[in-house]
Amino acid sequence: MTVPIASAPNHRANLIGSLWMMAAMVAFSFEDAFVKAVSENHAVGQVLLVFGIGGALLFAVIARFQKQRLLNPDVLSRAMGIRVVFEVIGRLFYVLALALTPLSSTTAILQATPIIVVLGAAVIFGEKVGWRRWAAIIVGLIGVLIILRPTTDSFSALSLLAVIGTIGFAGRDLASRAAPLSLSTAILGFYGFIAIIVAGILFSIWDGKAFIWPDGHSILYYVGAILMGAFAYASLMKAMRSGDVSAVTPFRYTRLLFGIALGMILFGERPDLPMMVGCGIVVLSGLFILWRGKMKTEHLDT
Repeated sequence: MTVPIASAPNHRANLIGSLWMMAAMVAFSFEDAFVKAVSENHAVGQVLLVFGIGGALLFAVIARFQKQRLLNPDVLSRAMGIRVVFEVIGRLFYVLALALTPLSSTTAILQATPIIVVLGAAVIFGEKVGWRRWAAIIVGLIGVLIILRPTTDSFSALSLLAVIGTIGFAGRDLASRAAPLSLSTAILGFYGFIAIIVAGILFSIWDGKAFIWPDGHSILYYVGAILMGAFAYASLMKAMRSGDVSAVTPFRYTRLLFGIALGMILFGERPDLPMMVGCGIVVLSGLFILWRGKMKTEHLDT
């Protein structure tokens, strides 16, 4: 057994990373609110197209400023292809969920993403997951069922849109692990928004609803969603590169607080007790999985 050289934990880096993560979650929550607001009067396909084009142009400018090639050969890798497919699925169904269901419940279901990622890592990548984490995964999925309440009169099939979107985002995150390291945040962001454009085109063809010219309020919503989305994505990358993953990742769950708060303030939503209980179970399960993963890593390092 090798004993690592003792070193003081980098508290400052973890603090900075945590603040970046919270900033990302605040921005994501406002992005969701802007998308939901503009979806009330605009076709979902149009919302996806405008949002995707705006974000892609923004990240293209950033990549150009950083002198990075958008047509990097590594973009054609199998992992990137899978990532784009899951991005399309995640974005399309999540935006549909935002448009058709309460913001608070959509945000709550999204919190199961880390649980599904760990489940996928075990099944797809063969990552070793002990019985404690398997138990936490099962408990977390039960928490999602409590939020959905499939056996009660209050169940809405539309809530499954958020579930499919969450699975899409989890698949995207798993594919990102296998993406070539040569692809920077700006390049990944650019192609992520290209995937949103693809989702918008495909859904528009299927939906057949006419696009309408946005008024002043809608333009503000679109601009707000694009800016918040780009800032959130960049902040998330900053967070993951500033501190220890195990220290920074738990702050992802602050998105739940901001999402519920915005749903209540802007859209008059009132989360009920079963949803709050389900949220608590999902968050606690996710935190336990992260903690056990950290314990496993520390054990392997000693």
